[in-house]
Amino acid sequence: MPFDPALPVSKRDLLALIGKAGGASAMYLAMTSLGQAQASPFKGVPGLEGGSKGASVLILGAGLAGLTAAYELRRAGYAVQVLEYNDRVGGRSWTLRGGDRFTELGGATQTCAFSPGNYINPGPWRIPHNHYAIMHYCHELGVALEPFIQLNYNAYVHSTKAFGGAPQRYRHIQADFLGHVSELMAKAVKKDALADTVTKEDGEILLEALRDLGALDKDYRYVAGKPSSERRGWTKGPGGGLSAEPIASQPLTFEAVLQSGLWNHISDSMGSTHHTAIFQPVGGMDMIPRAFAKQVGDAVRFNAKVTQITQGETGVTAAYVDTKTGAKATARADWCICTIPLSILSQIDMNVGPDMAAAIGAVPYEASLKVGLEFKRRFWEQDEQIYGGITMTDLPIGQISYPSSRYGSPGPATLLGAYGFGAFAYEFTSLPPAERVARAVEWGSRIHPQYSQEFVSGVAVGWHRVPWTQGCFGNWSDEARAEHYKNLCQIDGRIMLAGEHASYIPAWQEGAITSALDAIGRLHQRVMAG
Repeated sequence: MPFDPALPVSKRDLLALIGKAGGASAMYLAMTSLGQAQASPFKGVPGLEGGSKGASVLILGAGLAGLTAAYELRRAGYAVQVLEYNDRVGGRSWTLRGGDRFTELGGATQTCAFSPGNYINPGPWRIPHNHYAIMHYCHELGVALEPFIQLNYNAYVHSTKAFGGAPQRYRHIQADFLGHVSELMAKAVKKDALADTVTKEDGEILLEALRDLGALDKDYRYVAGKPSSERRGWTKGPGGGLSAEPIASQPLTFEAVLQSGLWNHISDSMGSTHHTAIFQPVGGMDMIPRAFAKQVGDAVRFNAKVTQITQGETGVTAAYVDTKTGAKATARADWCICTIPLSILSQIDMNVGPDMAAAIGAVPYEASLKVGLEFKRRFWEQDEQIYGGITMTDLPIGQISYPSSRYGSPGPATLLGAYGFGAFAYEFTSLPPAERVARAVEWGSRIHPQYSQEFVSGVAVGWHRVPWTQGCFGNWSDEARAEHYKNLCQIDGRIMLAGEHASYIPAWQEGAITSALDAIGRLHQRVMAG
């Protein structure tokens, strides 16, 4: 039903219109339900004063949770040893470069063929400014950071059902949607349709706010002209000499914008974890675990697949198999911090109480897929002036993320060519890896026709097919969290768990680190009280 500015508008309707224009409230509620909308609670590393009393700790897993625990416990004087399934540190903080090789469940093996200097992060790929714990360790360990471009007004939003399938610049959709909504709201104010909500004085202020927000002209209209063109871009920008005069761009009609559904992407970067500034480690996300490894790498035993965890009154023993030689061995310590993903831990024999056992089995893991693509040149920069940022699409690839570094450099470059979850990820990874990559190129070419001619190579990582995690992240429901979360995080005898699954920040490295800091703080209290 079309909006009639002559009809009274309730406060609820006003808020609904503003919500559609901005989307912040809806995004905030959605993010809160995932436990992702709040800034990190990190206020500093917990004090581990008083020494370790000669205690030893066995840490299972050398992802960021395990590395954080090892780093801080060793500094406090604890004897630390770490068992890690892979032949590297980092866990899901993983970077693929040319020459890297990995085998997924089912036996398919991929070898990354990227040129030197190019990479893709199959797991974490950005660090929000308000994830204070991981920022703390980047600074402390000397990990160089650079900006990650989350929102680029010159990137695209795309729907196969709108504008004949032609991608639209984000700036066009955002400016036109806000402009048209602001014009409607201005008409409502001028006709006193908001009199029950907005006083006359506030109405005058609101009119000026709407003129500024929507780039309206002097008559409060959103039309082709300088205000709208300064917001959405000119058809021909101002220049110098005889050809200097600019040509205003023509806004899309309100009906076209509404019917496209592309306004839905205006709120994509409004969640607090996507606010500027966002960062990435220079050279790849694994620069963070590598920095930890310089401090505690000598405590890590690689290629160690844990098969059983047994605790008694005086300590914890983990049985493991060397994945390279098949040799069996055990490791023992007074205490154990286990950071193994619950998707794997639920398959390992471990003598914990029924509450923790139930919690471990209560959390399913999300399926996810990323496809990294390398091209002969940076055509997105050279042809389309897109420098970093993300294009959103309703195609199965979900999104395309352009590199936020080495702008303008010649030669091959990589981008994230697909990032999807759930049913799409399961369906996509049922295909052989080469076909997954081919599909990503095919779909991406509907947005960037240069794909087919410029494509060089690609890799496709389906997290539910990764042997050592079998999923992307712990996908808590509100009901499961209410029933099991505290039991998951409690100390059970001499065992405690840590990782992103033991946090209210699922899927983020911050959750892994803060859970580890909480665990070692409580463990130290137990040791000191012992």
